[in-house]
Amino acid sequence: MKILRNRSCLVACLLLCGCSPLMQGSLDTFKAAVQGVEPLQLTATDVAAVPYAQILVTTPSSEGVMARLRQKGDLQYWVASGKQVLLIRNGLVVRTTGLQPALDGTRFDGQSPFKRGLQHVADGERSTRWIDIYQGEQVGLAVNSRFVRKGLETVTILDKPYVLQRIDEKFEVPALGFSGTNHFWVRPEDGVILQSEQYVTPGLELRIVHLRPDWEATQ
Repeated sequence: MKILRNRSCLVACLLLCGCSPLMQGSLDTFKAAVQGVEPLQLTATDVAAVPYAQILVTTPSSEGVMARLRQKGDLQYWVASGKQVLLIRNGLVVRTTGLQPALDGTRFDGQSPFKRGLQHVADGERSTRWIDIYQGEQVGLAVNSRFVRKGLETVTILDKPYVLQRIDEKFEVPALGFSGTNHFWVRPEDGVILQSEQYVTPGLELRIVHLRPDWEATQ
C-alpha cells in the first residue's frame, strides 16, 4: 500500500510540473516567494487539463496549486509537487506537511460544526478544538471559537460567479495569547466550503480556493 501511495504522489507531481501555468504553479513557490505574491495566471482550460480536483493556496508571501490525490471518508489529501501536503476535513485544514509551522493534528470537543455543515451554525455558536503544533512540540492547545453569520456574497472563481454564505470564525488560543478570525464562504445548498481564509497555526495563514467547484459535490 505504501508503494501505491508513493506512485500516486509521483503521478501527481509529474502532472503538476508540466508546461501549463497551472502545472507550473506548484507549492514549490513557497520556497522562494519572499518578495511578495506573484499571482498565477490560471484559466478554466488549464484546470480542466489536469484530471484531479485542485485548489489554489495562497500565503502572505506565495501562491501555488495542489491536487486532491485521495479521499478517505471525509478526509481529503491535497498534495503539491514540492511534497507539501494539506489534510482537509469538511473544509477545515486539520494537518499539514512541508509548511511551517506545521499543524500535526486537530480534534474537536464534541461534534465538529464543520462536519455538521457551517450553513447550519447559529449566529454566536461556540466551539472548542485542540491542535498540536509540530514546531516546539506544542500539544493539546485549545482553540476557542465563536461563529458569526454574515450575508450572502458573490465569489468569482475562474471568471464564474458563485453566491455563497460567508461565515466568520472568531477564535483565540489562550496558551499562546493569540486570536484571529477565519473566513469561510459556504455553498448554501450543501455546505461545501469553496473558499476560505484560515489560520492553520498562529504562524501560518492560508487562503484556499477550490478551482473545480463542480467536483466538490460532497465533503
